[in-house]
Amino acid sequence: MILVGIIVVLAAGLIGVLIYLKNQPPQTRGFQPLVEIAAQEPDSSKWGINFPNEWATFQKTATNNTDTTYSGSSGFSHLLRDPRQVILFAGYGFGRDYNDERGHMNALTDVRATKRVNEKTPGTCYSCKSANNPALWNEMGMAKYDKTPFVELGARIDQPIGCANCHEAGTMRLIVTNLALEEALDARGMDWTTFSRQEMRTVVCANCHVEYYFAGESKYLTFPWADGTRIEDVIAYYDALAFSDWKYPGTDTPMLKAQHPEYEFYTAASTHYNAGVSCADCHMPYVRDGAMKFSSHDVKSPLLEPELACGQCHTDVDYVIGRVKTIQDEIYKTKLATEDAIIDAITAIQAAVKVSDVGPVLLEEARTLHRHAQMRWDFISAENSMGFHNPEEALRILADAINLARQAQMKAAQSAHAPSLLNIGVYDGMHPKPVPAP
Repeated sequence: MILVGIIVVLAAGLIGVLIYLKNQPPQTRGFQPLVEIAAQEPDSSKWGINFPNEWATFQKTATNNTDTTYSGSSGFSHLLRDPRQVILFAGYGFGRDYNDERGHMNALTDVRATKRVNEKTPGTCYSCKSANNPALWNEMGMAKYDKTPFVELGARIDQPIGCANCHEAGTMRLIVTNLALEEALDARGMDWTTFSRQEMRTVVCANCHVEYYFAGESKYLTFPWADGTRIEDVIAYYDALAFSDWKYPGTDTPMLKAQHPEYEFYTAASTHYNAGVSCADCHMPYVRDGAMKFSSHDVKSPLLEPELACGQCHTDVDYVIGRVKTIQDEIYKTKLATEDAIIDAITAIQAAVKVSDVGPVLLEEARTLHRHAQMRWDFISAENSMGFHNPEEALRILADAINLARQAQMKAAQSAHAPSLLNIGVYDGMHPKPVPAP
């Protein structure tokens, strides 16, 4: 009887504990916010009152101007650093003005300063540049936002990229804010609300760091992901739409311009992605301020602080730095060889177009090969990691681009009945060379 009594008492005590726990308020973060942040608040300094460490580090993106070997945040001109790109983007805005991206807090200033903006520029060009966007998309809808002229929309935009682009106020959870990203994920049967926090530490970067185009007369922001996110899928998508960004002068090739496809490139089965490493793990590593551990929001290349970024996983950081250099040097060399091959193809097509009895079928095949080769090259060139985000994929894509460019050159020579066009070698890295008459 004593044993039964003990059991009854313990059972009653357990029930009491369970009832007590059930009636407790849900667990919250380990601190109480000092101020309440309004939903989609564009002013990041207000968020910074509650999160001073994150805000202090994020402000560093305004003044960081240190370059790595192949990239960085100084805003250098790609056209001056690599004059081949003046030829590759001839007839398009990027052939006049093409500067490397500076830190996130400069995004709004830099998009307004670029010479590519003119009176016809749509509001879509603000899509990745401001923390005002989530609230504006919610108010206007993306269709109205996109078709609003750039200058008119700009009157309502006064904040650079910030907290509201990635976080939900109150909970601070990572969220998709770009409606084009949500639509692209939906098209692939993916629900971002089911993703883990680690997955979201990469997905939120896809709010901006992706390939995209402006669809239709309204310039509706669209990600070309319906058929997949690899380069072949993207090109097939554009081909099916007969979409082009511009016509190359002297060849009439319908060209494509890659944007900044870091998400597509990194998630294409790269070593780090397959290992579960997120973008933020390397570009926003965890740091400590006393007992407080937080993700640094000083978003930048891991090479600028390799001990902090790479050292989270790798014990021999010097080896990692050397390995990165080896990979990027090889990809850079291959990228330049690809540019030379494409320029040779362009020159051959331009010469063939002038031939009175040129073969139209072969010439059109040359144009298609030129289009496909340059988009592959640009997918790597515009991606901002000099291939390191996915080295094997970078070399595969560039090898295909070289092959397609040389095929384009061959088709042009055949169309013009001019074997001499196979031996052009028109570019030495700085100056064009004479082109033999077909």
